[in-house]
Amino acid sequence: MKYVIVLPDGVSDVPIPELGGKTPLEVAEHPNMDWIAREGITGWAHTIPKGFAPGSDVGCMSVFGYDPRKHHTGRAPLEAAAQGIQLTGDQVAFRCNTLTVENGVMIDHSADHIHTEESSQLIKAAAERLAGNGVQFYAGVSYRHIAVVDGAEFSNTHCTPPHDILGKPIESFLPTGPGSEILNRVMRDSVGLLKDHPINQRRIKEGKRPATMLWFWGQGRATALPAFQSVYGKRAACISAVDIVRGIGRLAGFEILKVPGITGYFDTNYEGKAQHALKALDEGFDLVLVHVESTDEAGHMGDAKRKVQAIEDVDRRLVGPLLKGLKSRGPFAIMVVCDHPTSTPLKTHIAEPVPFALYATNGSKDTVNAYNESAVKASTRPFENGYQLMSFLLS
Repeated sequence: MKYVIVLPDGVSDVPIPELGGKTPLEVAEHPNMDWIAREGITGWAHTIPKGFAPGSDVGCMSVFGYDPRKHHTGRAPLEAAAQGIQLTGDQVAFRCNTLTVENGVMIDHSADHIHTEESSQLIKAAAERLAGNGVQFYAGVSYRHIAVVDGAEFSNTHCTPPHDILGKPIESFLPTGPGSEILNRVMRDSVGLLKDHPINQRRIKEGKRPATMLWFWGQGRATALPAFQSVYGKRAACISAVDIVRGIGRLAGFEILKVPGITGYFDTNYEGKAQHALKALDEGFDLVLVHVESTDEAGHMGDAKRKVQAIEDVDRRLVGPLLKGLKSRGPFAIMVVCDHPTSTPLKTHIAEPVPFALYATNGSKDTVNAYNESAVKASTRPFENGYQLMSFLLS
């Protein structure tokens, strides 16, 4: 038996007036996901345990089959692991966004999804001018970078995800608590550093938003996960353009597959993800997890129509080719599930349970015939602990 998990990030949503009171999943045409639901079984899973902030760090850890209550130490350590950054016992990793603040208001958590080539130059400048006194910078993908700070006390600093405060004044959301004066000084100093940087000057001339500030959040100390193969007895691989997903996979012993042209955005190489997933199964991997970020990004943009389009792209360009390839390769199981809902009206994550659909060759069926929130509500198969979905899939 071969196994595939398709994880469209934040695909679940809430009813949206612009869509006639329906969710993007209810409006979008996704016949391949619906086939999985109709021919298989569906249900709901709580991927975000009570007391945890709804985020991909927690939700994806659940989907990978690990209990966040036992293993989660923070978001940034997972992203640091994806980059091969080794944290010592007293170091704390922070996510460091290059983002847009104008007149003291959080405008864009991604600076118009700044390209990696440009954003990396800004982080290089920060490393040259703002690093020191126990602070180090590491370039990541697009706006997503890492800062490492010496001092275990920083794990108790209170920080706010920038995508949670879009359109709001930042002053009351700056870091507080242990070590916050150091973080705030670096963040404020970054404003002057970035203001006149040639990258930003060029972006302004091109009509793009400049990256006007660095923002620290999502901190934590080093994370350790037991090897997936020792826990579940399967050889597994992962495909994602996002460091946080690759980091969980790397810590769990997944092979991280490189796919040309994957971006974590709407222009990602969906077909390439399907091709490389099927190739990995042919090469002896038992399970491949394929993550897609575009659905979540549309939600953070507050763009319901773009989220509908992203769902249709995932279905037509990724799930469809996967199903076609799997059907010609013998017994298989495929599950579609997300890490958390992303509310398009709120432009951020929410901690509601997520719908899943699972088809297995010669497996059981239920009466649900579509993959969306209202259809799956008819299912009688809830999982209070989302991490148990992995064992359910493999059984």
